[in-house]
Amino acid sequence: MSDCLFCRIVAGDVPSTRVHETERTFAFRDVTPQSPTHVLVVPKAHHADVGALSDADPALLADVLAAAVAVARSEGLDGGFRLVANTGADGGQTVSHVHVHVLGGRGMTWPPG
Repeated sequence: MSDCLFCRIVAGDVPSTRVHETERTFAFRDVTPQSPTHVLVVPKAHHADVGALSDADPALLADVLAAAVAVARSEGLDGGFRLVANTGADGGQTVSHVHVHVLGGRGMTWPPG
């Protein structure tokens, strides 16, 4: 999708700092990090949200989660990390391309704050 920010990042049309890449996933640093480590993991194929991806290609959803774990390991988040997948407007999703936030590098309390 030419109007999708994350599709444009995957295509290399928008600059990003690549952290991890597989045949089907792409991970890059968030430009407004919410923790010392904040990486976004996206499927290279466009899917609007977690529900859409789960319906269309459950194996790709598993690949996205496996890539998120690989990112956490490569970032040295051995003490723990948080994975967040905001879904839909009410869930706080601001870019309509499924993505998982890998957050870590400090204690992650709940609720956040």
